[in-house]
Amino acid sequence: MTLDLSRKAVDRRILALAIPALGALAAEPLLSLVDTAYVSRLGVAELGALGVNGAIFGFTFVIFNFLAYATTPLVAQALGRGDEPQAAQVVGKALWLAASLGVLIAVAMIVGARGLVSLMQASVEVTEPALNYLRIKALAAPAVLIITAAQGAFRGFQDNRTPLRVVLAANVANAVIDPILIFGLGWGITGAALGSVIGQWGGAVWFLFLLRRRIGPLGLRIPRWHEIAGLATAGGVLTVRTLFLVSALAIGTAAAADSGTQTLAAHQVVRETWFLTAMLVDGLAIAAQAMIAEQVGRNNRGGVRLVTRRLLFWGGVVGIVLTGVWLLGAQPLGEAFARDPVVGGLIAQAARIAGVMAPLAAIVWVMDGVFLGQLRLRALAASTAAGALAGVVGFVLTERFGWGLPGVWWSIGALVAGRGVVFFLVRRSVSDPWSREESG
Repeated sequence: MTLDLSRKAVDRRILALAIPALGALAAEPLLSLVDTAYVSRLGVAELGALGVNGAIFGFTFVIFNFLAYATTPLVAQALGRGDEPQAAQVVGKALWLAASLGVLIAVAMIVGARGLVSLMQASVEVTEPALNYLRIKALAAPAVLIITAAQGAFRGFQDNRTPLRVVLAANVANAVIDPILIFGLGWGITGAALGSVIGQWGGAVWFLFLLRRRIGPLGLRIPRWHEIAGLATAGGVLTVRTLFLVSALAIGTAAAADSGTQTLAAHQVVRETWFLTAMLVDGLAIAAQAMIAEQVGRNNRGGVRLVTRRLLFWGGVVGIVLTGVWLLGAQPLGEAFARDPVVGGLIAQAARIAGVMAPLAAIVWVMDGVFLGQLRLRALAASTAAGALAGVVGFVLTERFGWGLPGVWWSIGALVAGRGVVFFLVRRSVSDPWSREESG
């Protein structure tokens, strides 16, 4: 099959993949605000319970994102080689691993619910509603991981519209069911948890139906270890990489807290806004995973180089746009989120720093996708470890010398720069994915 690798065709493909991927990424956090809005009407304790569970589930499931990030390039490389049976086998193994891990997580959360809530230092009035929510929401764990693996599979097929449709439908269903269970039946926060479980399982079943229609029988037999060793190994490396990043950013939050409540409040606003704007680049990174992996599967060095150049171009464009948004919006952001003028000023300071580093951050995030597409897992882990080390050094110095919130955000800049330096040092593997490091 002839593949059009003209610059215009590559650009069209990048945008066709990145835009729906962005929609799927944004759908869940934006629509989860509906849950928060409903629960907030129940009372402060229930809202606090939702916050505690958000932290528990957020930390738990971000670790298992490898089910998408490892599945995408494995499927795309197989399809690039024209090996559809291998792609189907990868999907089946990923789904089996997702379901198995999901069951283990659900059991662990139900059995250890009280310990998890205590670990979050929940107050007495928050503890019981938090426990009720956690024990029910835990039943959705297998569904959440199946959805994660299925999204990875469809990204590997270079079909990001299907995940967008399913994720939107699942979240809209949750938004419709929630008020019926919470207020109509009077089940309160228990109803909110059950509505989430119903929505997630509905999405998982729909994904399984669509995958079966796409690739035939999913072959969900229990695989032998050697059959999933590659996927599990990739998952292990990506999990360690995620822990490096999450831990470093947590230390950054602690450094902000050390500077006082006003600094912590400002940091929270800028951090959450930063994560939201990062989704714009994440869409490009997801496109990179599939498109680069396809070219690797086709053994097309020229294709890898061309697609990489166009991805970096678009990453640079988005980064420059974000710089403008951050610099122009710094003052309004502070005024919108803080009545306290001190907090507003700190928000504006940190936002300007985020704007300065936006182009480099965008390039680094795109490179994440490029290296994932090549399954250059050691390079990814090394870049994250180097960045985390640079960031932590900055955070420690910020606490030591009292540099406050600007010190925290320049340290985050050091984290991004540290990652970029490693990518630059191993840049040969961008243009030559057949070099010494193994592809998974």
